[in-house]
Amino acid sequence: MSDKTPHDPTPDDAAPNGAAPNGAALEDTRPSRRGMEDTKPRRPAPRELTPRASFANVLLSEWTKIRTVKSTFWTLLSGAAVVVGFSALFALAFTSSYDDLPPAERATVVPTSPMQIAFYFGMVIFGVLGVLVITGEYATGMIRTALTAMPRRPEYLLAKAVVLALVVLVAGLVVSFLSFFVSQAVLSAKNLDGSLGDEGVLRAVIGGGLYLTLIALLALGVGVILRHTSGSVVTVFLVLFVLGIVGGFLPGEWGATIAKYLPSNAGGAILLPRAEEGSLEPWTGLGLFALYALVVLVVALVLFQSRDA
Repeated sequence: MSDKTPHDPTPDDAAPNGAAPNGAALEDTRPSRRGMEDTKPRRPAPRELTPRASFANVLLSEWTKIRTVKSTFWTLLSGAAVVVGFSALFALAFTSSYDDLPPAERATVVPTSPMQIAFYFGMVIFGVLGVLVITGEYATGMIRTALTAMPRRPEYLLAKAVVLALVVLVAGLVVSFLSFFVSQAVLSAKNLDGSLGDEGVLRAVIGGGLYLTLIALLALGVGVILRHTSGSVVTVFLVLFVLGIVGGFLPGEWGATIAKYLPSNAGGAILLPRAEEGSLEPWTGLGLFALYALVVLVVALVLFQSRDA
């Protein structure tokens, strides 16, 4: 038998660098710090929310846009110049030809007659403004940015309509009163002038501003539907100007009845101090025109929500 007896390994017998005796490898079962970090449940990153504009923000934005765009000023100035200038021109025509008119036609001349004709020529210009406030954004691509900030499309269109209506209402009232006073100064040469205190005159003058406002809103709806400036302007011109002229050539009693209900003839009735034969009652006509504008805006809203920007 060998004199050597088995004994426990001493520290001197251990393999260097922590290796196991006899070449066996020691497995380190302690979890590493990195492994512990990897197994920790991760907290989800906070979701980034895109800020959404409130209705008041959109109103302010629309007001900033409409007052800083140069086309607004020049369009309103052009409309004012046409309406006021034509009021003076037709007032001069009435005074110069009044003595030659038969009695039946003399009876139809009222203090607001010149501005009524002038509105017929100038109303399309205010319609152009209604078209430009929306088609300009489609042309530049700004409509996508606007709808990103305000994805609630009905509110966006409502804000645009409110701002447009307020701007045109103020401008329209100024134009209407200027047209009246300028035309009265010319009509006074033949004692054909009137005053705001005369029956139906003040209502007619204020109604002129309301009429121009509704024209702009109707044109806004046309612009939303067509999304093209030229096509929208031509459509507004046809509906308001050409269609009214065509209605005057419709034969017979049925033609006269239809003509009363055409958009420009119905809306223009508000400019008369009192209802005349062949026209609707002033408030009835303006109400019908408002209904036309509402129908166009409803169709525009439906298409605005269903189509891509």
